[in-house]
Amino acid sequence: MPTPAPLAGITVVTLEQAVSAPMCTRTLADFGARVIKIENPRGGDFARHYDDVVNGLAAHFVWANRGKESVALDLKTTEGLDILHRLLDRADVLVSNLAPGSTARLGISPPDLSDRHPDVIPVEIDGYGSGGPLSHKRAYDLLAQAESGACAVTGYPGMPAKPGPPMADISTGLYAALSILALLYSRGRRDGAAPAVTVSLFDTMTDIMGYPLTYTQHSGIDQQPLGMSSPAVAPYGAYRTADDQTVVLGTTNDAEWQRLARDIIGRPDLADDARFSTNSGRVAHREILDEAIGSWCAQYDLAHVQKTADAAGIGNARYNLPSEVLEHPQLSARDRWRRIDTPAGPIPSLLPPPVIAGFDPPMGAVPGLGEHTETVLTEIGLTEDEIAVLRGRGVVGPAES
Repeated sequence: MPTPAPLAGITVVTLEQAVSAPMCTRTLADFGARVIKIENPRGGDFARHYDDVVNGLAAHFVWANRGKESVALDLKTTEGLDILHRLLDRADVLVSNLAPGSTARLGISPPDLSDRHPDVIPVEIDGYGSGGPLSHKRAYDLLAQAESGACAVTGYPGMPAKPGPPMADISTGLYAALSILALLYSRGRRDGAAPAVTVSLFDTMTDIMGYPLTYTQHSGIDQQPLGMSSPAVAPYGAYRTADDQTVVLGTTNDAEWQRLARDIIGRPDLADDARFSTNSGRVAHREILDEAIGSWCAQYDLAHVQKTADAAGIGNARYNLPSEVLEHPQLSARDRWRRIDTPAGPIPSLLPPPVIAGFDPPMGAVPGLGEHTETVLTEIGLTEDEIAVLRGRGVVGPAES
């Protein structure tokens, strides 16, 4: 028997833009929740317009918005707000990542919901959290990464870099989804209104920066970024092979270092050298080790290097471009690709990371702007004539063609 969707019967209303909140609600949709995405009739989620590479659709939007229903609704109108409240009467969760103060101005802040919709879990994603000198500021992924120090530990000395994927947005969205799951699980034991949840990009990134912050707090040293390596362990990095590929080799303990030195690169002298007997010593002298490992790798092709490393029980990987990951045999052998519908036709999409025995993620369609407006409004009791009047007044939008 198929496993029922874990969040079947849960309805999430979301006022979201860009990536952080959409990733939260896409995660909930992947677990079977119904996600109703409220969008401004004039343009909708601005991530819809970042580019047009997916058959005319934006890559960010397609990635973060499968499995949702789009309702085009002007919340600056009295009628639009009334419709939102009617939707919340039937909802379990409200997620938002609007600009600071926006939900309060709309009358749907957590205290407002506590009075009018006490069973709805209010979740607000913001930049810096409340009560601090930066709380009023807008924050985007790069800004949060810079402010939290993440860019200072990425790249090379004097050449800081933003980690490629939007780590602040993604991680904040996942923390928000985790909080929602915890509160849904415990709601049968709750007295009174649902607790409010706030998750900030800055708090998320300072948590992710746990190792660098802890190291600096107790050493007084700002570790320098090392590109495709780590200041925490050595040897651990990327090396060119004889066939002009890049292999990544890593050790995480003394025993692995001994195997790498003796069984892979054939350097018992390094294995016996007291300077390299502990990780701290290897970190202090990483240049010597990187030169020795790099020289060995340069003599052999990638296949030989990886086969030798596997035989010695040493972690290794191939450095891949995104175009190469699309054809990765690990994804194809494990059947990780699916086809999902979009307004521009079917496209490939990766399954969500969790694999739950017996449960097939719904992999719902990416919605067009306002595609579900009429259906959803009819569910809450509006007639076709009433919807037509609201559309004529700009309160609701027509479905995107």
